[in-house]
Amino acid sequence: MAFIAVVLILTTAHLGWFGFEDFSEALTFPGRVAGTVLMLVAITTFAGAFAVLDHWYGNRLPYSGLVALIGSVAASLTNAMLLLTKGTHCDSVQYPVLWGLLTVGSVCAVIAVWRTKVAIPAPKRVTAALIFSTLLAIGNFGYQNLYQPLQRGAKPLITLNVGNAVLSKDHKQFAVPVDITLENHSDVGFYVLGTEFHAMGERVPLSPSDRHSKQWRADAEKWSKIQDKNPLSRREIHEPGELVAAQPWLPSGNWIEATDHFVTRTVVQVPMDTRYDQLAFYATASFARKDRIGLERIPLQGYSWRSSQAPQWVRKDKETDSVIYSGRVHENNAIARHTMDPRFLTVYWRFGEHGAEVSASIARKGEEDRILSGAEQRELANRYGLVDVVMGPIERTLWDLTNQR
Repeated sequence: MAFIAVVLILTTAHLGWFGFEDFSEALTFPGRVAGTVLMLVAITTFAGAFAVLDHWYGNRLPYSGLVALIGSVAASLTNAMLLLTKGTHCDSVQYPVLWGLLTVGSVCAVIAVWRTKVAIPAPKRVTAALIFSTLLAIGNFGYQNLYQPLQRGAKPLITLNVGNAVLSKDHKQFAVPVDITLENHSDVGFYVLGTEFHAMGERVPLSPSDRHSKQWRADAEKWSKIQDKNPLSRREIHEPGELVAAQPWLPSGNWIEATDHFVTRTVVQVPMDTRYDQLAFYATASFARKDRIGLERIPLQGYSWRSSQAPQWVRKDKETDSVIYSGRVHENNAIARHTMDPRFLTVYWRFGEHGAEVSASIARKGEEDRILSGAEQRELANRYGLVDVVMGPIERTLWDLTNQR
């Protein structure tokens, strides 16, 4: 009796704790439903613990044995599901060990109570109620841990609209306006982890004669190292671009709600005596789903050229500099918050002579240098709903302007 009561009370304590936090703080409606289910199970196991005392001493309360049996069954099923669905994602062994011990203990409790020959009134109704509650719990855990992680289709959209160039009064320079539009057509909101816009100046001289297949092969080998494009041409000789301008276009830590949009305009100024034949415009952004992550503000952390705290993969390219932002990440449910070590988001806005980019990583303190495997990257992106959106290149020839010199 004492063993069964201890098992049920311990189950009540941690399920009630997790359930109340999810009920009041979960980021999604299914998360709050999960919290409600955990609190109902905690109430059931708490009632079962008191029923065990009466069932062993006196049977003064009607059906105390049945209540003890139901509480033990609820505890065994819930502890087993927690062990199976959450045990492999814990950073410490305390909770998996606790769930494992409570699972074994609650199964033993079910057997012990059943052996006391519990009287079950209306067995069919009781069985139907147990099956319904079990299916409800399994369905909720399945939705949270199987169905919801597979919903990866939500993704914002970035568009670039390049306007007409405007000459300065002295005809020594011109400006090209670029409108950047961010649209969220999905039904979930997104945190903006980092954004960047950059313009590349490109030289594209023409060959006096047709270029042969050997030159095309050389072009393919050269441009295959550059991911944004792979141009082959019979007459054009493409050369690697050079950075003309770069900037973030939306502050890190902002968010865009479902079905919302954001528009901003930037201007790229170029001298009339430029050596470039065309400009290529790019806009990229990193996002995280608001239903899978809680995010504090992302303050400026430092600069790669002033701090040795930047990861090795950031510092290895001496021609590229980074502005670094960092902030605390909060999990979207109470179980993950208590069973996982704190995570920190770090955003790197990298720029150099050959381009710019923004990248975000989420890791424990001191693990920023660790390079994740492909499986770990997919798991991380799935857990926090990480999405990268790239737009470009949008190219604009400069011949119509440079001919006016």
